[in-house]
Amino acid sequence: QVQLVESGGGLVQAGGSLRLSCAASGRTYSSYSMGWFRQAPGKEREFVAAITWSGGKTYYADSVKGRFTCSRDNAKNTVYLQMNSLKPEDTAVYFCAATARYYSGGYSSTKAYVYWGQGTQVTVSS
Repeated sequence: QVQLVESGGGLVQAGGSLRLSCAASGRTYSSYSMGWFRQAPGKEREFVAAITWSGGKTYYADSVKGRFTCSRDNAKNTVYLQMNSLKPEDTAVYFCAATARYYSGGYSSTKAYVYWGQGTQVTVSS
């Protein structure tokens, strides 16, 4: 079982920034593609960003393109989500997730992921 632990959430004003971190266990962290999802009250869990195990290619939801950046540091077994120009509608619990090893396919669906963290709250005030 892969363990994922998110951190970095908090309360910020609109226009501010936060950097979320997701630390993963395991010796072969680099073989997992990683994703970020978020869920606001009364809404379904939605895709935010992903980064592949091969080549570090990134994908973003249209709602966050140009504002959020996903990256990874394999030496630290950690994936990051840098969030800039935050808006109140970004308020949600943010989850990191990992695919199966050597996964190749779509990344925007929760079905692609088999490991999930517990989530970290991000609140953006207006």
